[in-house]
Order: sequence, then C-alpha cells, then structure tokens
Amino acid sequence: MTKALIDLHDVELAALAAAGGRREFGELVRRHGSAVRGLLRRMGAQPSEADDVAQDAFLQAFEKCAEFRGEGTFASWVKRIAARLYLKRKARNARYVAEVETEETAPLVDTPGLVDLDEALKALSETERLCVSLCHGAGLSHPEIAAALKLPLGTVKSHVKRGLDKLRVRLQPEPASYGRTSHVG
Repeated sequence: MTKALIDLHDVELAALAAAGGRREFGELVRRHGSAVRGLLRRMGAQPSEADDVAQDAFLQAFEKCAEFRGEGTFASWVKRIAARLYLKRKARNARYVAEVETEETAPLVDTPGLVDLDEALKALSETERLCVSLCHGAGLSHPEIAAALKLPLGTVKSHVKRGLDKLRVRLQPEPASYGRTSHVG
C-alpha cells in the first residue's frame, strides 16, 4: 500500500520528484507556492511578476530536485532559488544598481489598530526591504546577500539591522488606553 501524497514528508516527495515524479512535485508546489509568492511580493515584486518568478523557481527546483538533500526545509530551499531568480530578473530588466540609501522612505507614522507585515515592509527603503526579505524570508546569510546585491557586507548588515529596527517600531502594538483609577484604601 502506498501513502497518499498528502501524507508524505517534503523530503520523500522531493526524492520521488527527482526520479521524475511530477505528481509528487506538484504536491510540493501546492504546499509551498503561496509562501514563495509571498516572499517575492515582500521583496517588491508585483503580483504577476511574483507568479512568473515563482513558476520559474519551481521549474528550476524540479530540474535540480536531486540536489535537495533535506538539510534544511524544502520551503527554504525553493525560496532561495526564487529570491536569486528575482534578483537576477531585477538586475536584467531594470538594470538594478544598488544605490546608497537615501532617507526618502515612507514615514513611520502611528496608525491605529494592527499593521500587517506587508504594509510595514512598504515603509522600508527598497534596499532595506530586499535585505530583510532575503535574510529573514529566504534564509540567505549576510555574505550571500552581499554577493547577490553587490554590496559590501557591512552595508548589508546595516540595512538588515536598520530595517528590522524600523519594523519593530512599526509593528509594535498600540498601548492599551485603559482608564486609570487609583484605589487608596
């Protein structure tokens, strides 16, 4: 008796996909497609571009599935592929050159209620958003990000730290405004 696809672990599915299993790979796409597209959107891709890059990433992952050894999660492995493809596309299409960051970012304003991560990321500069997304969304190391963006390592570290600091401020919950009463007794 064979296990249903939904019951198989990603490592098992990847091994079967490496042997040509299209249905098994389709299950991996079903499981992780939205996470890959979400990462690309957080990196700055428009919805249709995120879909295109995600599709290219999964095609590349299918071709290289035998290289996935299960040392990390399949999701992080395919996100790295997608992030690198997005950066290459961005460089090719827009002749992207990482510029020295200016302080022309969206102001961090206090907004009542909850702010979601996607909205908070929009408040970062493009370079900060890319660095934070690559580090914490795709799992790339600072040296890998520096190489991908052709930036000095210290600059990447600064962008990640500054971006995370801005996100912490932006995502901090509003303090509860309860009426204070003193009980003297």
